[in-house]
Amino acid sequence: MRLFTKYIHFIIPILALIGAVKHVFILHDIFGFTWNIAINDAVCNMLAISLSVWSILLLIKAYPTKVTLFSYAVLIAIALAIISTFGEVQLLTWIVKKDANSAPYFTWLRTTLPIRFILILTFYTWMSTNAALRKNMLAINNRFQQHNDAAELLKEAELFKLRQQLQPHFLYNSLNSINALVLISPDRAQEMIGKLSDFLRGSVKREGEDIISVNEEIVYIESYLAIESVRFGDRLSISFDKDFSDKATIPPFLFQPILENAIKFGLYGKTGKVQINIDIKEDDAMLVLKVTNPFDSNFQPPKGTGFGLKGVGRRLYLLYARTDLLETTNDEQNFTTILKIPQSHV
Repeated sequence: MRLFTKYIHFIIPILALIGAVKHVFILHDIFGFTWNIAINDAVCNMLAISLSVWSILLLIKAYPTKVTLFSYAVLIAIALAIISTFGEVQLLTWIVKKDANSAPYFTWLRTTLPIRFILILTFYTWMSTNAALRKNMLAINNRFQQHNDAAELLKEAELFKLRQQLQPHFLYNSLNSINALVLISPDRAQEMIGKLSDFLRGSVKREGEDIISVNEEIVYIESYLAIESVRFGDRLSISFDKDFSDKATIPPFLFQPILENAIKFGLYGKTGKVQINIDIKEDDAMLVLKVTNPFDSNFQPPKGTGFGLKGVGRRLYLLYARTDLLETTNDEQNFTTILKIPQSHV
């Protein structure tokens, strides 16, 4: 049925031609009319139907009334059935009356006129409601597509906003650290400025990318950790445990806010050395990143305006439509963040 509807503009003329030929042979062979009468009847019938079908398609396309589309379609079918039947009879009367053997034909025409009208009305009703249905489905598809486009634009805008929230908080902290180091350790301040410059340059290069390799992300994260190491010196110790393929991928800027969170909870309020463990591995078509940092439930770090785990969770939902890709657990000593990224290459 769907295939028929798709090619209806090609099928209808073919069916009309076949119907006209059968019409001629039925009138000649079964009812015994002359070839001239049979051909004239078939031609007039097909002409009336063709003009009516063309009118139906144009009128349904215009649809200027306030009634429902299907009511409008039925009204069109009834009106055109009356007009085409009356017009066809008048045209046949004018053409066929010249034929010497036309009397039996006109008797037959008057007898079969109600049947002809009912058949034409049925066909026109089917055509008009079919055209109305197609118009209605097209309108629904257009609204659905517009809704999808709007939703996609909204999603992209929110993703862009979430990504833009990442850098300012980190940048402010880095500039504050540089400001403090300028007076007490100019060499370290200069080193940090260089590392920050490299880091921001890498951020700009990755801004337009939707997905990158995990190896690229780790290079970026190592650049970030190098800056943090200058800020916190020997107090910050990072260990990496990696077990994944070179094909592993991840959306950019997802690792950094998790590490920021680990440093925020792990270092603030502590004076000694802090160990943060990063474990990255592939497991059943899923890249799993686990970050573990020291945790003191009694200590509340200062609130900031950073990206945060909430922003990471929102990005994951927008990208994958899932809420189970970010988990956090904690005990009396450690806080663990687990990030899962589905892998398409597996």
